[in-house]
Amino acid sequence: MTKELRVFIVDDSAIVRDRLTSLLSELDAVKIIGYAENSAQATEAIIQAKPDIVILDIFLSGGNGITVLKNIRGKKIQSKVIVLTNYAQDQYRKKCFEEGADYFFDKSIEFDKIADVITRVAVAV
Repeated sequence: MTKELRVFIVDDSAIVRDRLTSLLSELDAVKIIGYAENSAQATEAIIQAKPDIVILDIFLSGGNGITVLKNIRGKKIQSKVIVLTNYAQDQYRKKCFEEGADYFFDKSIEFDKIADVITRVAVAV
């Protein structure tokens, strides 16, 4: 990787946050700059931090990731957004892309694709 990428993780599961942290710690030049467990925390923190990449779950305590996605896109935050969810049905995939997601992955079978995407993003910048 050529540029340090600042990553923000939004998931209400500590297990998933830990697993993502472990996965991303193996990549050069990736810095996790924050975590959020709910939509209200996430929106404000992402707007403030302006990360390069946001990893976003759809269903969160106190709201949902689609609202977070809509809010940050409404504020013109240019972060790449990777939706990582257990709810990978077509209607969620379609809605996330309509609201500005860059990637959409199923947690149960595509978790490891996160590292590949981040590596590609780093090379592209």
